[in-house]
Order: sequence, then C-alpha cells, then structure tokens
Amino acid sequence: MRFLFIILFCGCLPALQAQTLGGQAAFTFLNMPATPRLSALGGINVSDPANDIGLAFNNPALLRPSMHWQLNTVVTAIAADVKSYHAGLGIYAPKLATSFGWGLHYIDYGSIPQTDASGNVMGRFMPRDWVMQIMASRQYLEKWHYGVTLKFIQSSYGSYQSNGIAVDVGVQYRDTAVGLSASLLAKNMGTQLKQYVSGQPEDIPFDLQIGISKRLREAPFSFSLTAHHLHQFDIGYREQAAGSRFSADQLLRHFVLATTVYLGDKVELTAGYNYLRRRELRIGEGGNGLTGFSLGAVLLLRKLQVQYARSQYLNNKAYNQFGINLALDQLAGLGRK
Repeated sequence: MRFLFIILFCGCLPALQAQTLGGQAAFTFLNMPATPRLSALGGINVSDPANDIGLAFNNPALLRPSMHWQLNTVVTAIAADVKSYHAGLGIYAPKLATSFGWGLHYIDYGSIPQTDASGNVMGRFMPRDWVMQIMASRQYLEKWHYGVTLKFIQSSYGSYQSNGIAVDVGVQYRDTAVGLSASLLAKNMGTQLKQYVSGQPEDIPFDLQIGISKRLREAPFSFSLTAHHLHQFDIGYREQAAGSRFSADQLLRHFVLATTVYLGDKVELTAGYNYLRRRELRIGEGGNGLTGFSLGAVLLLRKLQVQYARSQYLNNKAYNQFGINLALDQLAGLGRK
C-alpha cells in the first residue's frame, strides 16, 4: 500500500502545472464542500481530526478504523431548485489493516428551459453533476496516516456531456497527546475522458492544500488554518497583469481560518472564514456583510451525529446544509460477528 501511494503521488506530479483555477476548468463543482462540517470550517479544511466520514470524503488520510460502518447523508439547499445530495460510508478491514470508504456527491440543478440561438423555447433539460469515489487509508508508524481517493466524475448539461477520472493523495500527522493535526493534500489530479466538445479538452480543478489544527489543553477550543492553491500564487478570478507585484491581498486569498467550540462532549459549534470567497463575491464597493463566513453545529449522540451548516455567499444569499451520520454497527449490528 505504501508503494502504491508513492507511485500515485510521484506519477501525478508532472501534471500539476497543467491544472488550472476555478472558472478555467471542467468539473468546478468538485470545489464545493459536500458536507456540513466542512462547510462550517470555511469550505476548505484538510486537518480537522473529527470522527466524521464526511471529512474523509475530502481528505482520504482522515479515514479511520473508528469510522467502520459509519454512514453519512447530507442534503444541501443551494438556491431556488438547485439542491445537492451526498452519501458516504466507511468500512475497516482488519486483515488488511486498511480503512476503506465510498462516497457519492450529486447536484441537481432542476428543470431549465432549452432554447435555440434566437431564444425560442425548444423544451426543457435537467443539468446534473455528480462524482463517485472510493477511498483507502492506512497508518504508518504511530502518528502518520496516508490515503488515496479514486473518483469518477460526470457532468450532463443537455446535449453537452463530459466525464473524467481524478485522484486525491493525502498525508496526515497527528499527535493526540498535544492535540495537533497537520495534513497535506494533492486534490483532483486527473483528466477528462469525454469532452463537452470534441477536440476541446479542459483541465480538472487541481488544488494543493496544507493545513494544521490545534486543540487547546486548558480551554474548549480548537483552531484550524488551511492554505490552498499552493502551486499558484495569483489566484484572483481575474488574473493580474504580467509583472504585478506581491500584495497582502494575494497572499490572504490562500488562507481559510476556522475555530470550534466544544460544549461538553455532546455539542460542537464551528465558525469559518474564507477570505478568497469574500473577495471574489464582493459586489462593487458596497458593504460585504457576512460574505465568506460560515457557521455550523453538531450534536453528538452515541449512535448518530446531527449536523448543520450555513455558508454566506452574498449579503442576502446563503445556503444551508443538513446532515446525519449513523453508526450502523450500533444501530443494526452490522460488522458484528
């Protein structure tokens, strides 16, 4: 498994420079946070050590034996008739000393009028995006974990359809004695198999992320700092002119900050701040409200977790996510001998 991990990681390195930013690539829906806990953490996080199979969907190195038969289901109300659905499941194979996971993220854009070049309605079509993936993770020595995700991606927009494959490779260092977790994730290394328009290939939205999470010993708080798009410094939606100088704004666009408050062992409250989202979704010179901020709550029970997150994208526009994690081994006795 370690040999396969190294081959996958090294073999994908030459393709990193070919990957592009959002707005310049296919399958940009892969950048959307699929689960409430990830949304509450600011939409990008690779190091939070919570026992949540939904976080392993984003970083396979977070997959653990404790997630054996943990089922994650999520419904997201994005806007109007646009909704997304997510499901994930973890299984531990003790004979292989390997944790496995499966996940599906599906986005339904509703029914949309289909028109010709003159605007005449020719009917309706139902655009869809989805990704299905399998994950595997193992432990190395006492404090290291590594994982790999293989995903199949499909987009359908009427007569325009595309699919592709991609790989995520993650590594985590975790020291439970001091409450420290750090991870590195190479995300969405892949290619299109079928193009929307024949002869016009597009890139997959690659991202190289690193993050650190720290839980305080003497206070019920943890903090996370995540840096993304480490392979490209200028990640503004509109690229700066050639020769543009370094700026603090360009640097801050790479960072997402989050904190979690633990109210006993049953309730967690989380807040996140995504600077890039706040900057890119700013309208004119007016106030920006809570754009870029996110909030979430988790109720932890013995057999299930109830999760909720609200992410602010514009002054008066936010989307809500609801999720439930079920311990199927305790609810239905799955996996018991």
